[in-house]
Amino acid sequence: MGWFAVFGGGHNWSDPQTLLTAGLTDGDCLLVRGTMMLEFHLPESARPEPLLLYSQGGDWPLRLALQAVPGGGLSFVLEQNGAVLHQTLNPTSLGRTGRLRLIYAWDAPARTGRLTLERPDGSQMQIAALAGPKPWRLRDLQALIGPLGYVAPAVEYLALSSCMEPAGPAPALLPSTPIATPEGYRALNSLQRGDLVLSSSGEAVPVLHVVERKVPALGSFAPVRLRAPYFGLQRDIHAAPFQRLVLSGSEVEYLFGQPAVLVPAGNLLGTGTALPGVSGTPLITYRQAVLPDHEPLLAAGAMTESLFLGRLRRDPQRLAASLLAPLGAAALPEHRQPKFPVLRAFDAAVLAERRIA
Repeated sequence: MGWFAVFGGGHNWSDPQTLLTAGLTDGDCLLVRGTMMLEFHLPESARPEPLLLYSQGGDWPLRLALQAVPGGGLSFVLEQNGAVLHQTLNPTSLGRTGRLRLIYAWDAPARTGRLTLERPDGSQMQIAALAGPKPWRLRDLQALIGPLGYVAPAVEYLALSSCMEPAGPAPALLPSTPIATPEGYRALNSLQRGDLVLSSSGEAVPVLHVVERKVPALGSFAPVRLRAPYFGLQRDIHAAPFQRLVLSGSEVEYLFGQPAVLVPAGNLLGTGTALPGVSGTPLITYRQAVLPDHEPLLAAGAMTESLFLGRLRRDPQRLAASLLAPLGAAALPEHRQPKFPVLRAFDAAVLAERRIA
């Protein structure tokens, strides 16, 4: 089970096989657990601006309204058969970013749900617990992206899943990415807990966990192709836009007064060192390793961040919503904040131009 529909970015895709596996054979079937995920740019307006609207009457009355409200807030209202879920979230506490991700996940039999608003890299989030969510009829979910629903132009995509999808720290490298180990390069999808990889200092460090996630290949998950020979790459690799490279050298010290900087792959687009990747399908699988002290990995010759967890283990709500929840807090390391600055797109472009020259 998993993603069964993706709308946006030129895609209007659905997967009948996933629906059949989930036991959803016709439009009247109930999706008792699932996820609605969308990414959008928050409009700035002095009046409420709808992002997602749908309503219907009849024997299964339903109304969904997601709106951006003045002051930078978000209002989520879901009415199903007389039951009302209403939450207001304030994205400004996450810092102003061009893109935000909203995840509504529900498990009706367990009478639990959550509404999560997060930055594209999953590093910061707000989670609102929802009690007693109702199941959805399949036809109503499908109608969201039909003529009866409204999806604002500010919404980059809307995706639907038949399970509760995680939020928070997310892997960002393709499983086939070659990772340096003491025995030579190995594909990321061959690494397991306990294997050794080489850090930026050349020291061998153990892999604590390897996590994998399938996501829509759109928005903040749309792959970026990092080109060799830039940044030490021996071959092109693909990464999510929020995957950060660890760059050092004389140009870095001269331009930024730091021994190293962090550069999100997406900030290199348009510089010649990176191009939009092509996944070929509406979904893509990413993988990443968790290391003890958040050491960088040597990926095809370039230093890339391993999965950053911060203090996730200390936050039960965030941990429960995350991809790492099955591991438990005791099995997770605690990572200090990176000591190097993260370059904005303009500064990343300046550095990339120096590397090209």
